[in-house]
Amino acid sequence: MVFTGITPFQNKIISPLTKKEINVLQINLGKRCNLACNHCHVEAGPKRTEELSLEICLELIEFMFKFPEIKIVDLTGGAPEINYGFKPLVEAAKEAGKQVIVRSNLTIYFLEGFEYLPDFFAQNQVRVVASLPCYMADNVDKMRGHGVFDDSIKALLWLNRVGYGKNPNLILDLVYNPLLPKDENFSVTPEQTNLELAYKTFLQEHFDIVFNNLFTITNLPVGRTKLHLERQQIYSQYLQFLESQFNPDTVKNLMCREQISVDYLGNVYDCDFNQMMNLPAKTKYGRTLTISKLLAAGSLDLINEVQTADYCYGCTAGCGSSCGGALV
Repeated sequence: MVFTGITPFQNKIISPLTKKEINVLQINLGKRCNLACNHCHVEAGPKRTEELSLEICLELIEFMFKFPEIKIVDLTGGAPEINYGFKPLVEAAKEAGKQVIVRSNLTIYFLEGFEYLPDFFAQNQVRVVASLPCYMADNVDKMRGHGVFDDSIKALLWLNRVGYGKNPNLILDLVYNPLLPKDENFSVTPEQTNLELAYKTFLQEHFDIVFNNLFTITNLPVGRTKLHLERQQIYSQYLQFLESQFNPDTVKNLMCREQISVDYLGNVYDCDFNQMMNLPAKTKYGRTLTISKLLAAGSLDLINEVQTADYCYGCTAGCGSSCGGALV
């Protein structure tokens, strides 16, 4: 084990992180993606082949109908739209009365065969949470690849044309990620409300783009972000910085307390970061879970405590970080 010089996260929070009632089902459909962003904690990309199977897709559909306490189905990846099962899961979730979120990289709409997506989203009132890590082109292209900013702007205009950001039933949210640090000059994610105003002003004035909310998300030291930090020899220092910014007020709102995260094999985790670090959710008897086991049990109340690790400091630093942005 690498010595990082920080307090283990479970010691910082004093008492175990308990699970609340689970109301969010987050599904990672696979690692296939048309982009290979340098901060991606999933390490997704065009060369990855892992994706959902028909068997797991059918189990997930059964799961949506069996558990009415699930209110939100949150689809992610990779690019979720490019992985098997995306359309059936959206349609089943809507039929089951769930709110559907798709975490979209925007550029997928320009791939042959995926031009249908903006209209499909609108028809199903899918909430689009779109990655736009900055409103400046250079910063976006540094993180996500040459030309991604321009395609993202075209995609946002497309979504606006079909009603997103304008129709109250068609919610369009953007996600901010900071640039990866190159040295020990670390900083917490900017204050969300002020940054949202800056985004809205810039995008409206320069492109006539409108959207609903901005979510600020911290780069957790997982996946490609961790590899980058290790290459720069600042991994331990980054963890120490995150610990120094620990905010106990964020703990009560952590996303892992109200959701389960499911991988393309049907395994169950407390969050997507634990999924990528192969830290599965466990029952009070220490048993791991799958979607099929939860279906057989007929209950979501099998997980008492959230599994934690030192990278959890990323979600509790400053104003906090989650799939829905700041926590406080």
